[in-house]
Amino acid sequence: MIYLSILAGLALLLAGGEFLVRGAVAVAKRLGVSPLLIGLTLVGFGTSTPELMASVQAALQGSSGIAVGNVVGSNIANILLILGLSAVIIPLPVDRGALRRDGFVAVAAALLATAFCLIGSFDRIVGGVFVLLLAGYLYWAYRTEQVEIAATGHAQHADGAATIPATGLLPAVAMALGGLAAIVFGADLLVGGAIVLAERVGVSDEVIGLTLVAVGTSLPELVTSVMAALRRQPELAFGNIIGSNIYNVFGILGVTALVKPIPAPPQIAAFDTWVMVAVTLLLILFAVTSSRIKRWEGLVMLALYAAYLGVQTSPFLRGAIGLAAPAAG
Repeated sequence: MIYLSILAGLALLLAGGEFLVRGAVAVAKRLGVSPLLIGLTLVGFGTSTPELMASVQAALQGSSGIAVGNVVGSNIANILLILGLSAVIIPLPVDRGALRRDGFVAVAAALLATAFCLIGSFDRIVGGVFVLLLAGYLYWAYRTEQVEIAATGHAQHADGAATIPATGLLPAVAMALGGLAAIVFGADLLVGGAIVLAERVGVSDEVIGLTLVAVGTSLPELVTSVMAALRRQPELAFGNIIGSNIYNVFGILGVTALVKPIPAPPQIAAFDTWVMVAVTLLLILFAVTSSRIKRWEGLVMLALYAAYLGVQTSPFLRGAIGLAAPAAG
């Protein structure tokens, strides 16, 4: 039943995220909101909603390891696993203008998350600041895109909203609400099952959050990016991941801390947040060197993610780098 709960939760998160994004975009189109604004808000937020619900549920249940580990682990998986796999399918071109803006914010978000993990907690003040930073980023992105459209007549990088057809207003609202309900229920099943699993097999909440929950809640980003690569729209894959990582830190950690302040697990502060910063910088390095993420660089990312999972699940490797063995906590 534990495994069934986790699998059902993952399935509901994946389906709910898809329906929420499609319904929300269709509503926005019917109301005449610009595709650019849809991409910056609804699509980006929609694909990150599973992480939000999982972290909020975990915080309310007193599992800060899953709440924080989900965000940090998702950001690591987004870069090493999802972008790595997408780049292996097709090299990912990178727009330098967008990279200067979004890449800078992604690195700043990773560093701020690391700083507050070292301080020891995410309280409501920090949560409020993070949400304000997300709002500022969205406004900055919107303004720079508007200036670019005015100068060139088009946006340099597309968003996923353009690929979703418009539909009637009431069906679109029903689709969005149904997707949200599936996400809420799925997050409860996933987090509840993950906590019980951690207790049963002797693995800490932090490890479960950084691996199982993180990958599970990143399924919408995985599907979106891999499908974009397969459909020969690789620019969507890169933008989707950068935007999602920014949302994860400022939006998810921010909202979760506003709902319930959460302590930062020492294990995550000592190791995993630094991995998040390192892989974010590695992504920027790969993107800057040739304005694209090449196949061999994607393979390097996948190999690094396999090594990261090995460290998380091996008491010997964790001991070798000075971390506590993954015993239940």
